[in-house]
Amino acid sequence: MLTPDQERRAAGNLKVAVFHDNFAQNGGAELVAEELHRVLKARFPTTQMFSTLSAEERLSPYLRTEDIHNTWMQWLPARAKLFRAYFLFYPFAVDRVDLSEFDLIVTSCFGYAKGVRRRQNALHICYCHTPMRWVWRTQDYLSREKNSFIKKALLHFPLRWLKSWELRAAANPDIYIANSSVVAERLFQAFGVHATVIPPPIDTARFAPPAGKPINDAEDFYLVLSRLVPYKRFDLAVQACTKSNRRLVVIGDGPDRARLEAMAGPTITFLGRASNEDVCDHARRCRALLFPGEEDFGITPLEINAAGRPVIAYRAGGATETVVEGVNGTFFDRPDVDALIEALDHFETRVWDGAAIRQHAQGYDRSVFEERITSFVENAWAKLIAVEADDKVLENT
Repeated sequence: MLTPDQERRAAGNLKVAVFHDNFAQNGGAELVAEELHRVLKARFPTTQMFSTLSAEERLSPYLRTEDIHNTWMQWLPARAKLFRAYFLFYPFAVDRVDLSEFDLIVTSCFGYAKGVRRRQNALHICYCHTPMRWVWRTQDYLSREKNSFIKKALLHFPLRWLKSWELRAAANPDIYIANSSVVAERLFQAFGVHATVIPPPIDTARFAPPAGKPINDAEDFYLVLSRLVPYKRFDLAVQACTKSNRRLVVIGDGPDRARLEAMAGPTITFLGRASNEDVCDHARRCRALLFPGEEDFGITPLEINAAGRPVIAYRAGGATETVVEGVNGTFFDRPDVDALIEALDHFETRVWDGAAIRQHAQGYDRSVFEERITSFVENAWAKLIAVEADDKVLENT
């Protein structure tokens, strides 16, 4: 005979927690965490959101309406500015999180969330954006920062400890989801785990051209839209457009902005953080998005595609899975200025079909993500319940 708790679980009336590493910035991982919460809350109305810390000024309108349960790290000073500097605190904060009341834990993880613990009969699904980049790819992360050699020497032992912690934490999830095949391969190489690939959601409606406006109506400027950090290689975009006298509009802010502005010529415009309306307006009017870094997935290229505009991307990382040569964008093969200029020259000889580009992006729409996540979670839970039922039969024989 089942206990009331077992009956509730068997009926699929689950207590669900979504845990995201931190809400101190507003990028692709945060969009995924938000959508995971939205999807699961629609299916399980009592779903709760957790994180290590949140910077209210960086939260999306949706997250501002939700009650985010943060750890003691929420009380650290200047968390919106120093959240990266607190990198050694996160493991201790995550280890203190108590999610024992929940049946299903879904973590959105680019570093730490996979380490949360749960009770024995709960299910932990980890949507992993990447293994910790600063641990596994330290050279890529620091190589273009000031005093990178000194920083790398100072971080050697802390990062060794953090890598050891992550290897232990990686054993906590029962199931992994990766945002791309590239990341799925990294997860296997780092942790020996197999992951199902479910690409992040794109809000294609947000970038839809206004009614009656031609989708192919582009203006003479290229676009960068991102947090400005060194590993994203926006120095290539700034230098290439400066050298070739092309207009470039840079939307976004971050620690690399001053360096980029110092190398920029008169054809480069920095707008800093922009409103949703300005972002969508520039996305619809640009000739193309420049995407010169290697990303784990890369939501922004597909958002620009949703506006009917193509992408010029470095052939690496997640872009190789979402950019189809000649359909929604083109590639350059070397991470240097001349290769990007060659790609720009080639791009400008081609005619692009805005409607076909937007149709490609719709294959990654939020509705597609919702269907895939809902089906994945329900199937994973059904398998767990089936195993529990088999174990119960064995106990009674």
